[in-house]
Amino acid sequence: MGKKTTCILPYANKEELMPSIRAFQEAGCSTIIVVAREAVSIEGVTVVVAEGGLGATNTWKQLMPEINGDYVAVYTKTMSLNIGLNAMERMMRCCDDAGAGMVYADYYEKKNGQLVAHPVIEYQAGSLRDDFNFGSLLLYKATALKEAVEAMDANYQHAALYDLRLRVSQKHELMHLPELLYTEVELDTRLSGEKMFDYVDPRNRAPQIEMEQACTAHLKAIGAYLKPEFKQITFDEGNFPVEASVVIPVRNREKTIGDAIESVLKQKTNVAFNLIIVDNHSTDKTSEIIRSFNDERLIHIIPERDDLGIGGCWNVAVADERCGKFAIQLDSDDLYIDETVIERIVTAFYEQNCAMVVGSYQMVNFKLEEIPPGLIDHKEWTPDNGRNNALRINGLGAPRAFYTPVLRDVKVPNTSYGEDYALGLNISREYQIGRIYDPLYLCRRWDDNSDASLDIGKMNAHNFYKDKIRTMELKARLQFVENSK
Repeated sequence: MGKKTTCILPYANKEELMPSIRAFQEAGCSTIIVVAREAVSIEGVTVVVAEGGLGATNTWKQLMPEINGDYVAVYTKTMSLNIGLNAMERMMRCCDDAGAGMVYADYYEKKNGQLVAHPVIEYQAGSLRDDFNFGSLLLYKATALKEAVEAMDANYQHAALYDLRLRVSQKHELMHLPELLYTEVELDTRLSGEKMFDYVDPRNRAPQIEMEQACTAHLKAIGAYLKPEFKQITFDEGNFPVEASVVIPVRNREKTIGDAIESVLKQKTNVAFNLIIVDNHSTDKTSEIIRSFNDERLIHIIPERDDLGIGGCWNVAVADERCGKFAIQLDSDDLYIDETVIERIVTAFYEQNCAMVVGSYQMVNFKLEEIPPGLIDHKEWTPDNGRNNALRINGLGAPRAFYTPVLRDVKVPNTSYGEDYALGLNISREYQIGRIYDPLYLCRRWDDNSDASLDIGKMNAHNFYKDKIRTMELKARLQFVENSK
């Protein structure tokens, strides 16, 4: 195409780096910049010494005078990169044709010597999570990148790449090219169920604080930031037969449902409560086990409909006239950690004046033995900024409990994945969400968990749906902020 491209890539060691450099040279890149933490000599390459690497704002400020040409290709990994035939030219042409600020593409992963296709998903306005997978090769329009870097006004040590793409997205499209254009080496070979809690790992706390700051600044820039102002609740709406109802949707969980029921019925509280189990047409011994409990507090519902997901089962339970003032979640795989859970959750509603309470949980295996990462407490949540940061992270935590009148009004999406996240985002738009940071239940991880080990297609579908939820909520918040002026 006759246009110049600057390539930026991080340094690890020459053995890994040189094949990537040759790949960019063969692809026609006019300038190659290696970002290293100490001085190194590489023939034909500009080396920029930057202690913070690509995650640091100062690195990008240093890089600006070295960038020339129409495009900037950023390779974010240190393993050898194999660029496909005419791939860089294809990305540049699409960037021009679409008027995009950045282009990213599908790619191959090299696993055990085999090439495995790794498609990625479309970027949306609500694709605000910092772990969105663009792949490792990004092509920016140079003018868009420079404009974004010049506007960077926070000195991040970890969040600069995240800040950069958020700023570019404010004025330009981040375009997905659904073509397999390069090959990278998969470094993180953990199962999907093991990766999903990285953002609450205490070891990642410093980067997460910066990511929250960058996301909050982005929300302010586009007019979707919510101030810490909330609707007050008097808790006097409606007449309820009991103060609280534990809700368990279940289908074919004969191995675990008995333990879950026992952990509820042994609760000791100062308020009346019941247990509503929505048995979604189980075909194993689940229904038989539920009926074996002779306790008037247990309400066993088999819905007439056969098209309900977990969210639909929740709606059936909450709409039932026997539902209490507060509806408290327990998954059929799990069990409460002790006999005080209901009491503590109900108390939290009144003390924190909230429409939703989210607790913490302990990760365990099927034998109830603790497994990494252990306690999931979501301490990243703050009363002032939690609902803004909620648009960046992948979940709000558990167990979840709701003020029933609000839940009856909002209703739960009739899905079996992400329904709780959608609900939390919706409720937090106007109401405070209360938190309990001590563990309230034991969360079993085992082969039958819905997200224990997902293939790339299923994982992409889940991520796309959650991004769609964020997009809808972002648009709702934009209107909410505008109408509040």
